[in-house]
Amino acid sequence: MKILVAAVGKLKEPHFRAAADEYRKRLRPYADVRVIEVPDRDIGKGSERARAAEGEDLLRLLPDGAHVVVLDSRGEQVSSEEFAERLARLAREGRSSVAFVIGGTAGLDRTVLDRADEMLSFGKMTLPHQLARVVLLEQLYRAFRIMRGEPYHR
Repeated sequence: MKILVAAVGKLKEPHFRAAADEYRKRLRPYADVRVIEVPDRDIGKGSERARAAEGEDLLRLLPDGAHVVVLDSRGEQVSSEEFAERLARLAREGRSSVAFVIGGTAGLDRTVLDRADEMLSFGKMTLPHQLARVVLLEQLYRAFRIMRGEPYHR
């Protein structure tokens, strides 16, 4: 399975970078995972314009035919097992490309939300987008371990 994580902004803090790198390394045996970052815009100049510009950048990255999952606090909350089953179902249906989209400080533009095939949430609390990326990578790793019946204890 090919997985794209399209994210607004860079992981600036070394601890977030280290955690993301570790989970990307752990994912290598299971999937081809790429992370592409688009620049975050200065929301001081207007969050609507920032969201629109970031949205255009994100939409350009999405592969044709990819199943697009937007991470948003208003999305559906699922367990790790349910998340694993969704990925397994996509694979069974022949969907070999999945793109996860993580917005920036200004959130996601309506054009990106409209392109989504589904919206997922990690909970009602808002997470910083850097932390959301690490949580996503960890949950992807956990999902592949679950799908293969492998223990997950790290």
